[in-house]
Amino acid sequence: MSENPVDALRRELKTLTVEEYMRTVKDLRFPQKSEMREFGKIYNGKDEVYIKIRVELFGKYGNTTTFVMSFHFAEKAFTRDMFPYRKN
Repeated sequence: MSENPVDALRRELKTLTVEEYMRTVKDLRFPQKSEMREFGKIYNGKDEVYIKIRVELFGKYGNTTTFVMSFHFAEKAFTRDMFPYRKN
């Protein structure tokens, strides 16, 4: 609770794995922007959370910036088939 929110977000993004990847979606509100990646992560053994990010390249040297679009609780339970790279 006392942790700096920026530090918490940075830590959580660094811990994402390919097995938590769910899908890539086009941003319909901003179609000229890069696609968004959705991940699903379980916290406290039961809380299912969607994490949506967008990675963009800026500048002539391609500096990478990650935009965190959202962290929100899942409205429906995660299923195995939602995770194309999850191992059994």
